[in-house]
Amino acid sequence: MIRYLTWIETANTWPYRNLAMEEYMTSHVQEGECILFLWQNRRTVVIGKNQNCWKECHVGALEEDGGFLARRLSGGGAVFHDLGNLNFTFIARRTDYNVDRQLQVIIAALESLGLHSEKTGRNDVTVDGRKFSGNAFFQSGDYCCHHGTLLVDVDRELMSRYLNVSREKLASKSVSSVKSRVVNLRELLPELTLEQLKMSLVDAFSQVYGMRPRRMEEAELSAKEVDRLTERFASDAWKYGRKMPFDYEFARRFGWGDIQLQLHVKDGVVLDAEAYSDAMDPELIGLLPETLKGCICGREGLCGALNRLEGEYPGGVPFSQVLSDIKALISESF
Repeated sequence: MIRYLTWIETANTWPYRNLAMEEYMTSHVQEGECILFLWQNRRTVVIGKNQNCWKECHVGALEEDGGFLARRLSGGGAVFHDLGNLNFTFIARRTDYNVDRQLQVIIAALESLGLHSEKTGRNDVTVDGRKFSGNAFFQSGDYCCHHGTLLVDVDRELMSRYLNVSREKLASKSVSSVKSRVVNLRELLPELTLEQLKMSLVDAFSQVYGMRPRRMEEAELSAKEVDRLTERFASDAWKYGRKMPFDYEFARRFGWGDIQLQLHVKDGVVLDAEAYSDAMDPELIGLLPETLKGCICGREGLCGALNRLEGEYPGGVPFSQVLSDIKALISESF
């Protein structure tokens, strides 16, 4: 049961430090506490934990323009951040974590400003079918995090320049381009300011949970720990991942997201494997490479390994569907 609320904002716009602050607060949230963190990144593409940055983003153009590539801990797809975007994060222990209630804070904040919005699809918040907020989630043991974007006045030309959205994903949303799918809140509320939006969020946080939040200061966080986490998020190894030589590749988009499996095979045995996906469950996809290593590269060997994983992973029906779809994709290829 939530007994107290905390909110914090930062003036920092360097993405790696913001992600580090978020992870630090997630691993230190107290029982009975819910934290609302408000933050912004300057010219950044943030990809999901299991995504292939070279496929999802025009990395060269982004970095030539002085932008940043960042990889977050949650699943989901790539998003563009600039100072026309406000990010929010809800942090709580598992027993107090409620995505519907957390999203109600966003919806109530917009309602107070005169806009009716709703949750649609697997992770979007929209006004009249146009997306202004995308959400993603991660859990580590008892600690949970839900974060998302709020497009206020984002440069949609730059968004299109840097994001490489597949035709299949756009078709699944019934739109022709990433620009046509999203809407800036300022198009709907021309006088809206970031400060108004922040205060509306804090007020809605209080309203939805029925108590006033305490404001936290950055000085309350461990600078040493945040610096350590910042270094990891800024590292090339974390940002770019690895480029593995591969002999086989299986790729397709399903209702739960896309999957790209790469296998490095010698003498019929999988020596190495990599999995990329915008699926919402980052841990689920992360299990696939190790599961497939050492398998005979064929329908029976690969699908047999995935069958064993299904019995071990407590993911329930959604994970069963993911495995079923991946096994069908592999079976079609042999």
